[in-house]
Amino acid sequence: MATVELTLDNFETTISDNDTVIVDFWAEWCGPCKSFGPTFESASEENEDIVFGKVDTEAQQQLAGSFGIRSIPTLMVFRDNVLLYNEAGALPPAALGSLIEQVRALDMDDVHRQIAEQESQEAHAGHDH
Repeated sequence: MATVELTLDNFETTISDNDTVIVDFWAEWCGPCKSFGPTFESASEENEDIVFGKVDTEAQQQLAGSFGIRSIPTLMVFRDNVLLYNEAGALPPAALGSLIEQVRALDMDDVHRQIAEQESQEAHAGHDH
């Protein structure tokens, strides 16, 4: 599957409607973004079960701003609506492949359990006086 252009209008639904979404925040003027493009594109063709989205930070400044994007390319990986990976910098093909394997291997029940525990601890922490 080719990459999908993500905008303010379709970002949320893309993340919530798909198991795994990998997002590349990029811009036309960014050299490293351009060299990472083909790597991202070929990964999208090798992994049909994953949605690969691209956010043009120039056209989508509000969206990029809402994620606090400071440098590009920035890669984010969402699975089951959970942000699992958020790093700036282009990855070589092998590293991107490894990241995809790690995300696939995660036990999301376990991840959701950890998030729930963390949220309940934070809720209780606010009430201890």
